[in-house]
Order: sequence, then C-alpha cells, then structure tokens
Amino acid sequence: MSVNAGSGRIAGGVERKVVLVTRRTRLEELVARHNTLAQARFYVEHLGADFGDYLAESEAYAHSLRITVQALEGWGRYQVLDRPMLSNFVFAPSDIVVALGQDGLVANTMKYLDGQPLIGLNPEPSRWDGILLPFGPAELAKVLSEVAAGKRPVKAVTMAEARMSDGQTLRAVNDLFIGPRSHTSALYELGYAGQTEFQSSSGLIVSTGLGSTAWMKSVVTGSMALARSMGLVGDQFAYQPMPWDTPTLEFAVREPFPSRASQTSLVYGQFGREEPLRVRSRMPDNGVIFSDGIEADFLRFTAGMEVTVSISPVQGRLVG
Repeated sequence: MSVNAGSGRIAGGVERKVVLVTRRTRLEELVARHNTLAQARFYVEHLGADFGDYLAESEAYAHSLRITVQALEGWGRYQVLDRPMLSNFVFAPSDIVVALGQDGLVANTMKYLDGQPLIGLNPEPSRWDGILLPFGPAELAKVLSEVAAGKRPVKAVTMAEARMSDGQTLRAVNDLFIGPRSHTSALYELGYAGQTEFQSSSGLIVSTGLGSTAWMKSVVTGSMALARSMGLVGDQFAYQPMPWDTPTLEFAVREPFPSRASQTSLVYGQFGREEPLRVRSRMPDNGVIFSDGIEADFLRFTAGMEVTVSISPVQGRLVG
C-alpha cells in the first residue's frame, strides 16, 4: 500500500509511529544528582553561577516539549524515549524519529537508526545555534505530514563504523575516538595505505564529513597554528571541512610522540570504503573507543584487540 497523501501516515498498511527522543536539561541532571531543587540551587550558587539561567533553560525546554507532544497527539501513534534508552531501543523500519535538543542529541540518535528519517527540533533558538536543528516545535505537524508523504528533502549523512575483532560494532555520526580512557599514553599499531607503524600518542580521531566541522577542525587548526608560530608554514592554509555525504573519512593522531619504539610518520590521512583504517591495541587495560563525545558508551580496546574503521553501510537521513 502506498503512502496516503491525505494523512501522510500510512506505509505498507501500517500507521507510521513517531519516536520522540528527549534529553535531560542541566537542571534535571543537577536535581537527579543532588536529590532536591533546593540542594541543586545551593550547589550552583555556591560556585558563583547563575541559577536563573538553569531555570530559564529548563522552562524553555519544558515549553517546547509541551508543544511537541501536542503535535504528536494530533498525529496518532507516538512514543517518547529519553536519550539513555537509545542504545537498547529497537526502531521499526517505518518509524519517523524526532529529536528535541541540541545538535549532540541529533547525532547521538542518528547512529542508532537504520535509515529512518530524523527531524531535529530546536527547543530554544536564542540559546542553541542548531546546525542540525532546522525546525521549531510549532512546525512539527506540517513537517511530519510532508516527511510521511515523501514531500520533504532529506540530507544524506555519511557515518563511520568501528568493527572490533570480537564482533562488536560502534557507529559515529561526527567522530570516533580511539585511545586511553584517562590522561595516559595510547599505545597501538596503526595500519594505513599499506603502511604500519607503532605509535604512542594521546589517541586518534576519525572524522566524518559532518564531524570535520567540529573536533577534527579543532585538531588541524591547532596543529597549523603551532606550525605557523614556529615559522614552519605561512598564513595561506585554511582547513576546509568535507561535505556531510562525502564517501570519505579522515583521521588525525593527537600529540604523537617519537621514540625508539614509536614512530610519527602516519599522523593524518583520508580513506574510503576500499581501504579501511586498522588499529591494534597495545594498551594493557585502559584502551577505549567511543563516538560523538559520548564517553559513557564505549567499547573496551585492550592489548591484542584490533579495530577496523570504515564507512558505515548505513547513511543517516536528516530532514531539511
């Protein structure tokens, strides 16, 4: 059965469900940690911070959430999912997914999807720039109908995938970090473009096109600034991020250390589907891999384990 253009809600004879992904505000996190609002206020004000800003952010998010839920009640089937539940939730192929929060929530949601369209809602445009949040809650009803009817443009987003030697996998919308869990040295063997070398560093960053506007840009910009200050390069270099849908990933080694047992020739590169990046851990017990800045959701990467990093066969689909 084709999509019903009138309601835009039917796919394959099944009413399409909307999954709304939410997040805790800073205030909610503080109350959860300190048990009461009064104790949370005392903690913030004791540090000299403005507790009113925490209240304003929480109230703005609650207001946006009410508007969003009203739109979903008018739609039909929907489910609300808090961010910590993402890793255990099974999305149906016909689901439409909505993320109400900052850009990080959109990225964190996208990596658990399998091609479902994702709508990013900005709960407070005056606070969040929202590169991945093109819509406001008041627009949701219209956007949902257009998405379900196939009348809304969708941007393809290339994702990275880390596949461990024990079969575990982890996707990344922005970037993967491979390295030590704490401020110690990462020890590993890096394989890239037919070359291998032992390295000691503070870890590797592997970035997608979307992530090349963030952490990777910071790493490269900092490195070039150091080189300029030492008179090694001129001012003509300007880092150019890659398109979101580019079939290319890039990696950079953070703070590589040369020694008798470690080399520093493979510190940056780009790779595609045909020749993935391979890393074998030499870290006894503190090696980890995490994606998109979510350190709590990590894979152990201890001595002897190998990870293959390549482009994910699944693309993100961000509604524009």
